[in-house]
Amino acid sequence: MADLDVIGIAGSLRAGSHNRALLRLAREIAPPGMAVRAWEGIGTLPFYDGDLEEKGLPGPVASMNEEIQRAGAVLVITPEYSQSVPGVLKNALDWAARPPGKSPFRGKVVAITGASPGVLGTARAQMDLRRILAAMGALVVPSPEVLVAQAHQKRDAAGVFTDEGTRKFLGKLLEELARWAARFAA
Repeated sequence: MADLDVIGIAGSLRAGSHNRALLRLAREIAPPGMAVRAWEGIGTLPFYDGDLEEKGLPGPVASMNEEIQRAGAVLVITPEYSQSVPGVLKNALDWAARPPGKSPFRGKVVAITGASPGVLGTARAQMDLRRILAAMGALVVPSPEVLVAQAHQKRDAAGVFTDEGTRKFLGKLLEELARWAARFAA
């Protein structure tokens, strides 16, 4: 068993997405002592609804919250849709912010990254994501900022990231995530 269990959340539903491929790469290149596991339930979450919440957290939401709480750290990988985070990821975060002050992200060390075919990578989405996570009480790793731009040119025919720069910078982010998680371990 790894010393640091990291839950990876990709904010995309598409199986062949750049961001799911980036999560697979993180699992592959995780530093010694770290295990990155993918949480695949983002598509099962209902839309956030306060009336639904009053009846108790839906099963998929409770499951997500338990996975986040159990993990030693979190890696959030976001696409950029309309210059921000995609709705499916924002919905997951809205559920994870409930109830106020009791988010499973509170006090949790979180690293963020993302991939896009655009030239700016996911710079704007990551800026919004940092703000959202900070509001939830997460401890967001400040650097390195890994913004994978023109992702379609950095993957091979099988969809695997082969670009050395992407591999190197993602590896540094994972090392920094481990360092921060050790620093803030309970």
